[in-house]
Amino acid sequence: MTPSQNRSRARRTSLTLLTALGTLAGAALTGAAPASAATGTTIAAGVVYRQYDLEARAGVTHVHVLGVDLTDTRVSLGLLHPGKVAARATVSRQAAAQKAVAGINGDFFHITETQHPGVAATGASVGPAVANGRVLKAAVPTGQRFGPALPPGTDTEDVLGVSGDGRARLDRLTLDGTLVTPGRRWPLGGLNQYALPEDSIGAYTSGWGSASRARAACGTDTDRAAPCGTDTYEVTVRQGRVVSASATPGGGAIAAGTTVLVGREAGAEHLRELVTGQRVAVRYGLAAASRRAYRFALGGYPVLTGGRPSAGLDTRTSAVRTAVGIADGGRRVLLFAVDGAPAYRRGLTVAEVAAALRSLGATDGFSLDGGGSSTLVAREPGAATVSVRNHPSAGAERPVPNGIGVFTR
Repeated sequence: MTPSQNRSRARRTSLTLLTALGTLAGAALTGAAPASAATGTTIAAGVVYRQYDLEARAGVTHVHVLGVDLTDTRVSLGLLHPGKVAARATVSRQAAAQKAVAGINGDFFHITETQHPGVAATGASVGPAVANGRVLKAAVPTGQRFGPALPPGTDTEDVLGVSGDGRARLDRLTLDGTLVTPGRRWPLGGLNQYALPEDSIGAYTSGWGSASRARAACGTDTDRAAPCGTDTYEVTVRQGRVVSASATPGGGAIAAGTTVLVGREAGAEHLRELVTGQRVAVRYGLAAASRRAYRFALGGYPVLTGGRPSAGLDTRTSAVRTAVGIADGGRRVLLFAVDGAPAYRRGLTVAEVAAALRSLGATDGFSLDGGGSSTLVAREPGAATVSVRNHPSAGAERPVPNGIGVFTR
């Protein structure tokens, strides 16, 4: 059966999931999930794919859901990424490279750079990222993020992840980093980020990639479009010693065992104190609000917590969206993507996304990047690689910096 036939069949068999929401933020759901959401196609052990129609404020839309049972020891979630923070690839390409059986797109990212002439977009994600227990990056200042307005009480440090006990959780990851020289210690304000806080020092490792670091000093903590700062300094540390310095941030690949330190304003003043040959130690990690260690994590923002929608969710702007639901105490995860085909492109409001996740049994929900980024992939029965199950709204997959992969063994 072709994908279009599958969609037609799902539309014929689905029941209405939501009541008409109008302009109300907290409209009630109509009983249980639709029949088409209760059955589906088994992708692999512990992984089921479903699709169904949804009646929403802007009209009928179509959604795709991957249910992942984390109690099955043969299945796990992990971070899809192209190998470098400042790099992008399609979800299907990332999934194929990492041998995932399914996945969705991830965090919002530095997609454009129109306010700062001569500065290129890096493609790096907004929030923290952890892959296989390894810290890849920290969060940019909230005022520097890309994406829709955040709900009150949330910021760029919010993450969805899977902790060491194998359960999915919502949490907050804060950079805990220090630059140490003989007799001096300075806090790090960034790690592999496209934007640094004002007056800070950021560390860039081989995991950053080859993109220019010039964007790090542009904007302010509250205004992404503010001019680039001119008071900057960059120091290269190799095997624990300063080897070079520059008055402006550079670019190009960073070798393994090398760390590039970029300072702006007061951070630049601190770095000017360093001299070639001086011993320097750069230490960093991500501290969780829950004090847990994470196998994988990525950024976005909460829309559902403890079974209750987040305060201040948008009830008017309908769009194609991607989100994640957490159910059964973190033992079950729902990867949720709206179809971007012309017939459904009006999509859902953020409030409707939270309601849809709750109707599927989620107690916690997390919004990821949407629009042209929304992509859900999964293997067809018997196939060796994944295929795109939804229609990306741009007509083709958009390269993205990361995603959530479903892995089996």
